[in-house]
Amino acid sequence: TFSKHRLSFDIERCNLMKNQIVNLLSQNIDVLSSEEISQLIETPPKPEMGDFAFPCFRLAKSYHKAPPMIAQDLKDAIGDQAFLSEIKVIGGYLNFYVDKAQYAHQIIDKYNSTDNYGHSEQGEGKTICIDYSSPNVAKNFHVGHLRTTIIGNSLYKIFTKLGYKVVRINHLGDWGTQFGKLIVAYKKWGSREAVEEKGIQELMDIYVKFHEEAEKDDSLNDEARAWFLKMEQGDEEALEIWQWFRDISLKEFMRVYDILGMEFDSFAGESFYRDKTANVVKRLTDDGLLKESQGAMIVPLDKYDMPPCIVSKKDGSSIYATRDLAAILYRKETYNFERCLYVTGLEQKLHFAQVFKVIELMGNDYAKNLIHIPYGLVSLKSGKISSRKGNVIFAEDLLRESINKTTSIIDEKNPNIPDKEEVAKQVGIGAIIFNDLYNQRIKDVIFDWEKLLNFDGETGPYVQYTYARASSVLRKIGEVPDTIDYNLLTDEASIGLLKEIERYPQIIKDAADRYEPSVIARYSIDLAHAFNKFYHECQINVEDATTKYTRTNVVKIVRYIIKDALSLLGIQCPEQM
Repeated sequence: TFSKHRLSFDIERCNLMKNQIVNLLSQNIDVLSSEEISQLIETPPKPEMGDFAFPCFRLAKSYHKAPPMIAQDLKDAIGDQAFLSEIKVIGGYLNFYVDKAQYAHQIIDKYNSTDNYGHSEQGEGKTICIDYSSPNVAKNFHVGHLRTTIIGNSLYKIFTKLGYKVVRINHLGDWGTQFGKLIVAYKKWGSREAVEEKGIQELMDIYVKFHEEAEKDDSLNDEARAWFLKMEQGDEEALEIWQWFRDISLKEFMRVYDILGMEFDSFAGESFYRDKTANVVKRLTDDGLLKESQGAMIVPLDKYDMPPCIVSKKDGSSIYATRDLAAILYRKETYNFERCLYVTGLEQKLHFAQVFKVIELMGNDYAKNLIHIPYGLVSLKSGKISSRKGNVIFAEDLLRESINKTTSIIDEKNPNIPDKEEVAKQVGIGAIIFNDLYNQRIKDVIFDWEKLLNFDGETGPYVQYTYARASSVLRKIGEVPDTIDYNLLTDEASIGLLKEIERYPQIIKDAADRYEPSVIARYSIDLAHAFNKFYHECQINVEDATTKYTRTNVVKIVRYIIKDALSLLGIQCPEQM
């Protein structure tokens, strides 16, 4: 038996009850669809008028009755319902009062009915390829690369949660004219000893020097193009130097991925497709899409208000777009993806629009499922990051600095915490990831040490601390039986927390639909706020066993969801902080 409580509900955050009311009305209204009924349902202006209201005015013409009479007929037809404390006719409206104890029962039962709350089977049997991270070989992994890596990794986890098979592709930037430049720079100003000793830093230094010297002597660019053409033609010396640069780079990249706890299913970069570009050119030629223009081969796109897509340069060498076209054809054949997502900077919007249009013109219906997911730039206070000028902040330096700063905070506030180094890593890395994902991905990020490493406010450490607080409660109470008195969960703080718990499955779907991890990051803040309100207003570890275990069961659910939500962002949760 449930007592009758009347606390106002928020329609947008109470889908379970609203859906039940829609179903009741649908069974008794034959002139409106369920969707139309759902759209008509309102939130009453005052709590004493109920939680949901259905206006009957639109039914008057169909039923030839006054709205209040229609409302009364509907009330009589619906009768008593366990999840409603009362149904009342107010003017031309039928107003519904939700039983809060019954609502608490339904939410907790919904959670308990699965061991993977928020999981969906909507992606079962479907594959999504995600192309992300993709740093350039021979250039250090800087904070700009960190954005695509963090966003792509979160999308991988979100779509996996929804039942999709996700292929994580790291399309390394390991081919192109820049390697011709690097070979020239190495031969003129570098040495094997220096590269072996300093790794990517030495390659970066000579790359910057190349551009400084090329501004004075343009013939260096001609030499660079000639070396890249040798690479394309399979020249042994050129490929040996290139492979050496690639191996050194990948070793350093893997160190960053290890710090982040990230893995990939494929490291097939641009070079993987160098023997597949000839087939692209042949298919475009056979389809009559390829045209000659000033010595280069292009696909004209003026009909679509875009500049032409260049497929091969004057000297016959391939270009970025050629290799992307080859990659799409290969991925469709290999993985038979339902969608292929590209997480790259906003500045590449036109490039992908051109490439996707060419795939469409080749007669491929799946072109509509090629999706560019742009994000804003990362910049320093002093301006845009540029590898040509050496004006960069390296991702590894940033991550380690955050870990070191977190360690200092722990030493000051809780020096005896178990696994201090691991906690510092989880919190330090989590702070950076959360800072990136909290705001919409399309927004530019101005890199600011003070703001980034601020551990107060709406931050990753705040949510992690909430998890640690929930863990502490459970450690103190010990084993928790399943017995719950739902009448003890009808106060404002408890209902507010239950609403947040109910939202979680839909939040995951919304994040996937919008390709927007910030939906989950912001939800985790809302959940943490609701839990901390509950924690302060509803004492948990009390003498009365029923009260204690009822509230502790809610703590268990919140703890699970916080950990799960942060895991979808790529963040771990320490048990103590």
